[in-house]
Amino acid sequence: MNRFLIRWAINAIALYVAVALVPGISPQNPNWTSYIWLALIFGVVNALLNPLLKLLTCPLILLTLGLFTLLINTFLFYLAGYIGRSFRVGFMVDGFWSALLGSIVVSLVSIILALLVGDSERTHEHSRD
Repeated sequence: MNRFLIRWAINAIALYVAVALVPGISPQNPNWTSYIWLALIFGVVNALLNPLLKLLTCPLILLTLGLFTLLINTFLFYLAGYIGRSFRVGFMVDGFWSALLGSIVVSLVSIILALLVGDSERTHEHSRD
């Protein structure tokens, strides 16, 4: 349960950073609760569709040496914003390049925050020994 909550918080922060930094992405509702709900939608969309899309496009992923996953992530980023708009917590994306840059920012921020949280947990575990 802790891991889920940490992942949820990381997604919320990463989505906030992407919306704040990337031109062409505008939030429907700029308060923090919107980002928390949007992060839940983003996590569910990624958990359900990402493995399926990667399985179905495996030949393309291999052919492009993994670069096709950027397109999958771009689509899932756009889709999460679109679904979020139905619940009034989403964001508008002006075009493909904004969605691509937004998905890259979300990925990078998520990786950095996960490493920071992971490193602090490992340090805490070692101090208990």
